[in-house]
Amino acid sequence: MTENPRILPNPWRRKPPLAVAILAYPGVQLLDVAGPLQVFSTANDLSADAGRPPPYRVDVVAERAGSVATSSGLALTAEGLIPDSDALDTLIVAGGRGVQAQLENPGLQDWLRERAARSRRVASVCTGAFLLGAAGLLDGRRVVTHWTRCDALRARYPKALVEADPIFIRDGALWTSAGVTAGIDLALALVEADLGREMSLAVARHLVVFLKRPGGQAQFSAALSLQGGDDRFGDLHAWIMDNLCADLTVPALADRAGMSPRSFARHYRADTGRSPAEAIEGIRFEAARRLLEDTDLPLKRIAERCGFRAEETLRRVFLRRIAATPGEYRRRFAAFA
Repeated sequence: MTENPRILPNPWRRKPPLAVAILAYPGVQLLDVAGPLQVFSTANDLSADAGRPPPYRVDVVAERAGSVATSSGLALTAEGLIPDSDALDTLIVAGGRGVQAQLENPGLQDWLRERAARSRRVASVCTGAFLLGAAGLLDGRRVVTHWTRCDALRARYPKALVEADPIFIRDGALWTSAGVTAGIDLALALVEADLGREMSLAVARHLVVFLKRPGGQAQFSAALSLQGGDDRFGDLHAWIMDNLCADLTVPALADRAGMSPRSFARHYRADTGRSPAEAIEGIRFEAARRLLEDTDLPLKRIAERCGFRAEETLRRVFLRRIAATPGEYRRRFAAFA
């Protein structure tokens, strides 16, 4: 598992303004562009308020300068593609329904490949990862995209190490993020890397959004992923999360749901798409992740508190789910590390 270094301010922050280009195209997702754009713009505004020069120069670029229709119908005004002779610090590729057409655009892929090689870092929002893959930039790298497209990204680019859970991933100079609003989390992390946590937190507060820790958080909770159309087992899931050390076998859960074990197992899988055992493990795994991130409890205590009973069981679950031990996960994502 590739090490994901903690984000620290770097020497580039002393060389403003940093040139940022956000790539758009017909059918791009509006918020994939506007979210990061607003984060960088707010960092500029707050710097101006403090009497400092703007740290960023941000351009929305497209293959052809002019109006670019987004998937929502609102048009953006874009500059043309930045020539190789112009300095570029950060290249961000937005996602959207129009990405499919751009996968058949070798000219744009060539530009991405050439500009990526001359940029300090490259990032994608949502399905923008598919364009990075088409340019050959994902091979051997840990990446993420919208959870509904992870399987497709993995199938199209089998050399990419696709993870479905994180909000965003940093693998060296490559940053990728999950769906839509995750682009804001990604941009906040980029600001933190450049200007420090204080500025990133100030931007987050100004935009009234959470400043999330780098990576690690799931795109959606285990309980949310189990919700069916009428969420008939919602109360049961809430009880499970409060009683992870209780008897959570099928007979015990069926009794609590007022059903026979056979009927419960059948209806549960039909509603959630998982067996009760698979669901319980997912909820316990998520609880263990939170404790590893937010506490310094010993691994044995975490295993007991989450219902895994033995530390070795906890270890096996982590290795199977994310190819990392609990200790490795804590070193990368703990708030106090």
